[in-house]
Amino acid sequence: MKALKALVEKQQQQLNQQQQDLASMHAALSKLENQQSQQQTQIQQTQQAQATMAAAQPAPTTPTFTSAPGISVAFHGFIDATAFSQTKSYTYGNGQNTEYPIPGSKGDLSGVDVRNTRFLFDLTGAKIAGDWTGGAHLEMDFFGGNNGTGAYSQQQPIPRLRQAYMVLNNPVSGSNIKIGQMWDLMFPLDDLPESLSHIAFPLGYGAGIIGWRFPGAIYSQDLNHGSDGPKWRVDVGAFEGNWNGPGSNINYLTAGNAGFRPQIEAKLHVEVAKEWMAFLAAHWSQINLSGVGGTEPAPIKRQFSSEALELGGAWTPGPWVFRSVAYTGKGIGQIFGDLSQFGDIKDKGGYVQGGYKFTPNWSFNLFYGISKPNSHDVIRWMGNGATGLLKVDSYAANVEYSVGDYSFALEWIHAILDSTTNGTNRQTTSGNQVNLSAYYKF
Repeated sequence: MKALKALVEKQQQQLNQQQQDLASMHAALSKLENQQSQQQTQIQQTQQAQATMAAAQPAPTTPTFTSAPGISVAFHGFIDATAFSQTKSYTYGNGQNTEYPIPGSKGDLSGVDVRNTRFLFDLTGAKIAGDWTGGAHLEMDFFGGNNGTGAYSQQQPIPRLRQAYMVLNNPVSGSNIKIGQMWDLMFPLDDLPESLSHIAFPLGYGAGIIGWRFPGAIYSQDLNHGSDGPKWRVDVGAFEGNWNGPGSNINYLTAGNAGFRPQIEAKLHVEVAKEWMAFLAAHWSQINLSGVGGTEPAPIKRQFSSEALELGGAWTPGPWVFRSVAYTGKGIGQIFGDLSQFGDIKDKGGYVQGGYKFTPNWSFNLFYGISKPNSHDVIRWMGNGATGLLKVDSYAANVEYSVGDYSFALEWIHAILDSTTNGTNRQTTSGNQVNLSAYYKF
């Protein structure tokens, strides 16, 4: 009996202990439920506060491009700022469009120029017929002048239309047609010297590099489309005629337009695995100095042809980059030849640039350009389109640092101009520019 009684007492103790443990578990569970309830209340209060704040703010707008069905639209460009100091006033302008000094100019000047800044729209994907698709390109910068002449005008540059053309493309045959305003075939668009300060006006432009933008049409054809090896292409183009008069230069009344005389150009281009590229281009047009109506008094010669032949190329062996262009011609003032002088003036010139990329970020470039119109022709046409400019030598050196879409450069530019004021005397004007540029592309 004692043993049975002891066993019962022991079981009773165990039962009491289990009841105590169960009561403790219930208490802990109740406490946990209270904590979760408090947290849920706090979360609801926070969400309610956020919703109230969101309701008080305007909904964000998402910028979108819309166009015809199936067409893709791309907006891109770059921002370019250049701080500069120079020792003369320059032809075409100062800052980012300096090329060579104005004869006899004096006086130092400095500033910050942002007019290179550019934006571009490209449309692709329009269906035309068969294998042909269409698109368009629109391009503008800020070299269109300034908003007046007052004290604050310099900080308000005006946009300038650069290119605006439609594109018809046949990827099956390797054919391409551009119609609108674009660079002519003499401008070495794929062979320009490297510079962050001189983009719209490249180093040596008008003094070693020729070409200009005109309304017209270009037909391009791949000669070995779809095959391996060197990629050959031929371009032919016809562009609006142009001269510096007589008549209105903004109303199609110049010697270049007389009798509807377009500029005719052709170009042969070859590229090998992006390691080297070469091209040969030719230009012809006819100038009639009696004007569109045929009634203007014609100085020196009534009619003559504008002709040019250009050879250029680029070679990129490893970290090196070499670019060069050479041309010869006559009567090419309308495409920035003859040092932008107008007349039946022979001219020859070109440029060469060598660069080396030390690292993926750092590079260095050296540049030389020259334009040497025929002195006899310049003197003969003085006062009738020529201004006495005889020769320009241009030099430049720059070091660049690039990281991602940003680039920075320090550059020195030196130009020497030989000129005459009366055909007999000679004077030399030299100028320097030192600039620091920052560039961001998007």
